[in-house]
Amino acid sequence: MTDTDHLTADDAARARHTADRFREVYGAAPAGVWAAPGRVNLIGEHTDYNDGFVMPLALPHTTLAAAAPRTDGVLRVHSGDGSGGGQTVELRLDALRPAADGGWAGYPAGVAWALRDAGLPVGGADLHYESTVPVGAGLSSSAALEVATALALDDLYGLGLTRQRLAQLAQRAENAFVGVPCGIMDQTAAACCTDGHALFLDTRDLAQRQVPFDLAGEGLRLLVVDTRVKHELGDGAYAQRRAMCERGARALGVHALRDVPYAHLPEALDKLAATDEEPGGGKGDGGPGTAAVVRHVVTENRRGEEVIARLDAGEARAIGPLLTAGHASLRDDFRVSCAELDLAVEAAGAAGALGARMTGGGFGGSAIVLVEETDADAVAVRITEAFAAAGHTAPRIFPAVPSAGARRLV
Repeated sequence: MTDTDHLTADDAARARHTADRFREVYGAAPAGVWAAPGRVNLIGEHTDYNDGFVMPLALPHTTLAAAAPRTDGVLRVHSGDGSGGGQTVELRLDALRPAADGGWAGYPAGVAWALRDAGLPVGGADLHYESTVPVGAGLSSSAALEVATALALDDLYGLGLTRQRLAQLAQRAENAFVGVPCGIMDQTAAACCTDGHALFLDTRDLAQRQVPFDLAGEGLRLLVVDTRVKHELGDGAYAQRRAMCERGARALGVHALRDVPYAHLPEALDKLAATDEEPGGGKGDGGPGTAAVVRHVVTENRRGEEVIARLDAGEARAIGPLLTAGHASLRDDFRVSCAELDLAVEAAGAAGALGARMTGGGFGGSAIVLVEETDADAVAVRITEAFAAAGHTAPRIFPAVPSAGARRLV
């Protein structure tokens, strides 16, 4: 393995630990150690599978994969976080099938399957994982796992794939193998984000722009509030929302909701009113109506454009109200929030935050809060106190520091 002089002390220590654990599990040294981060999304929620705009940033929290090639067509995976009861999962590559119920191992297995299904010469491998990305917190632990695996296999087998192609294949693994109909944002964030930047991504043509995001330099801080309410995007609600978006696009005669101009939203909602059960949102089962889903996506794309304009103008504080408006839309129109997320946003606003909203797919997970740096501790205390008063589990609160995307550590 190469030297670790280029690494931070923390990365070097974690890489050594992950390599040591690989030796304990497999009895030999790995060929290398790779890392991929979790992410928060600044703006653009549930827009990526509608060909819209998103703006994620990578977190310093990463999934590390130590790996070595095998010549017998066997994939062995082991996790250091207790997944799978500490057992090594062994799979034959030629026996991998989509929709197999493989638990957490389905994610790395799906990556190997997607690479091979694309005609790439991927053989067997031993893989051991260590992660600091909270699972179920809406910070994209699954994409971190997928992209770390994809990058490791890319290097082990000399595939020479671009980072965007790696992201697309990782997304295919989650869509076609695991069965979660996610968009491309999470995998692209894990693969392509850069240190000190947010990534403005057009999910239609995959055009990327790295946007400088130095909040500390402006006296600001972005807090992540992990509500500790676990979300499971495979439980059907996420797929239902995506299906409703597709239904709305068909009803409006467009390829995707990205094609509905913000200026023409009133006419689009009028057109849907004739066919939707409850055009204002809110069916009998508590889910949104088609018109409400459309309204969220179209206005969220507009908010994405406004956020990038404010950042380009050096007006980072001005994005606060846009974040809060985005949360209201996710709560009231898209209906993917929960009591804990709503409380985090409400308490943050009452404590003087510039803006706050849920981030990620919803149904639990995390919120982000934009605050003056001098107010960060007080806002965090107020949120924690509000959770205690409501009888909720204490949230985990930490700063979102724009960090590097996937990379080889050693």
